[in-house]
Amino acid sequence: MSDLNHKICDVFAGLVVRKDLVKTVKGNAIVPSYVLEYLLGQYCATNDEASIESGIQTVKEILAKHYVHRNEAGLIRSTIREKGRHKVIDKVAVALNDKKDVYEMTFSNLGIKKVLVDSGTVKKHPKLLVGGVWCIADVEYDYTEDKDASPWILSTIKPIQMSHFDYDGYIQSRRKFNLDEWIDVLIQSIGFNPEFFGRRSKLMQLVRLIPFCERNYNLIELGPKGTGKSHIYSEFSPHGILISGGEITVPKLFVDNSSGKLGLVGYWDTVAFDEFAGKQKRVDKALVDIMKNYMANKSFSRGVETLGADASMAFIGNTAHSVPYMLKHSDLFDALPEKFYDSAFLDRLHFYIPGWEVDIIRGEMFSGGYGFVVDYLAEILRHLRNQDYSDHYNDYFTISSQISTRDRDGIHKTFSGLMKILFPQGGATESEIEEILKFSMEGRKRVKDQLFRIDSTYADVNFFYSNKAGKEARVSTLEELEYPNYFNKTVGDVTDIGIPEPDIAPVEVPPQETLSKTGVMIEAVIDEPVLKEQHLTLAENQRGVSYDELFGPYLKGARHITITDPYIRLFYQAKNLMELLETIVKQKSEDEEVVVSLITVEDEFKGDHQRDYFEKIQSSMFAVGIKFAYSFDTYGSQHARHIVTDTGWKVSLDRGLDIFQQYDVNDAFSLSTRLQKHRPCKAFEVTFIKVEE
Repeated sequence: MSDLNHKICDVFAGLVVRKDLVKTVKGNAIVPSYVLEYLLGQYCATNDEASIESGIQTVKEILAKHYVHRNEAGLIRSTIREKGRHKVIDKVAVALNDKKDVYEMTFSNLGIKKVLVDSGTVKKHPKLLVGGVWCIADVEYDYTEDKDASPWILSTIKPIQMSHFDYDGYIQSRRKFNLDEWIDVLIQSIGFNPEFFGRRSKLMQLVRLIPFCERNYNLIELGPKGTGKSHIYSEFSPHGILISGGEITVPKLFVDNSSGKLGLVGYWDTVAFDEFAGKQKRVDKALVDIMKNYMANKSFSRGVETLGADASMAFIGNTAHSVPYMLKHSDLFDALPEKFYDSAFLDRLHFYIPGWEVDIIRGEMFSGGYGFVVDYLAEILRHLRNQDYSDHYNDYFTISSQISTRDRDGIHKTFSGLMKILFPQGGATESEIEEILKFSMEGRKRVKDQLFRIDSTYADVNFFYSNKAGKEARVSTLEELEYPNYFNKTVGDVTDIGIPEPDIAPVEVPPQETLSKTGVMIEAVIDEPVLKEQHLTLAENQRGVSYDELFGPYLKGARHITITDPYIRLFYQAKNLMELLETIVKQKSEDEEVVVSLITVEDEFKGDHQRDYFEKIQSSMFAVGIKFAYSFDTYGSQHARHIVTDTGWKVSLDRGLDIFQQYDVNDAFSLSTRLQKHRPCKAFEVTFIKVEE
């Protein structure tokens, strides 16, 4: 195990589970992850392999014996009849039979109805009345000749969720982790391997948790299919419910006027709307209106009576177009149904997660490490709903007075949620608070920027904050940096896409004679770039970056290029080197030769693999006029990363060639594999310096 996994198991003994065990025990049981992890937490909350193996077998036996598969429901009913009593794991719901003045329970998979349940149980577990809850129940059978009476009797019932936890112990344990470690603990708890995510991507995953720890938080995430948008809301917590956006009605969500029955917002901490996007979807305007009021005021009307609730709302859906297409032709809310494409509704959203930045989930991205039993973390987040961290930045920063009250509320709620998740114990440094504040402002700014495009009555607001010294910092969204020529323009009034590249101005050289296809001499004007000294900063997850455009102009004309990078050791790093050499090949003519020298550090354990990569590169490059040579820094003290040419340019790289996020190099059909421009970047800086030749 890694050092972090050892630490998790030691500090949170009995409260963590190995995340890959869920798949091991699940089989064909169609149950949420929190149900399985509840059982795993009872028998496998350890790092002892023998105990884990024994626990897995126990959980499998429990599922095999007590989980009710719909196609085996008849067999289970027979078992209950023959034995007189049997324990089942099923999703159950309760309804009031007002004609008989009794509560009746329905077992979803077992297929039995009208099981009497006492009012004390209903009062203790009110969510049984709305949507249903996964439970472990003892069911008895006692036949009676009374046609109106059900032979099924509920003996005991226990919802699958923690009954208690030690919050003070959680806070004390949190203090033993630094921020990077803690973020990785949370990412592993969600079920992902943190090695496949950059810092920004990790924060986006954690924003999905805010509806569980922040009251009346309104979140939207739109993006491509397959990015795990609904996973958190369907699998993570017994306090959230995921419903199809097309299935919801006013009575189901808020209140049924005929019966007075309270809807989902009265019982669940988070109500998530899946498949929310789709222009052709039919939506009840009355639903939109009551949702607007609820999202703004935390209340809704039932006739003359006004009711309040604190359920957060998450809206998730798939986009139909690419980001630049949406920015050019419409806006980033383009995929929403017409009734929800309403500026007043959209203005109630506190944060917009840019789903196009989230990687398509691949098999290797799931965690095999340890994380919290999700039910434990779900209870912690629920406890945090009672606290408010929204003012924790006031000692260091001030938000611009230009920002409206509604914008400020959105920023505060996101900031408070992330602070609860990351720093429940307090003690965040100024730089850590600044990172969270900036990220919170960006998510609200994304909403406001699109409102400005949709409705011209909205004022264009400059989102910035100031430190105590009065230094201002402007907040930009990533799409604003990636697509400057499409951003904040009137639809249709845009130029070609802007991409991040060195600031190189073309210069017109004297006309040259060249041969046309017909053999006639014609004059041609060739634009040659004027290279300049400059410093570029690229944001995490920014796309549109390639070696060709970033380095190519500065490498053109060089006969000797020296690459210094101590981390050209692993396969993907050698692949980066190969792609840089491809850029050099594109910049030279066929009849020229270029010497490329690499200075790196030998891998302590896989030096043979490293040499093999370099020798293959040598063979490949020799045929196209690149003489590639490599040498190792003997003392292993080399930390500088730069490219130096004999034309007098030095390109200083804080990350070396490793500027791209991880992607599946074996997927031949992925554009990330084929074209660098389609890969999200890591955050990095590059400086172009002119040195004496």
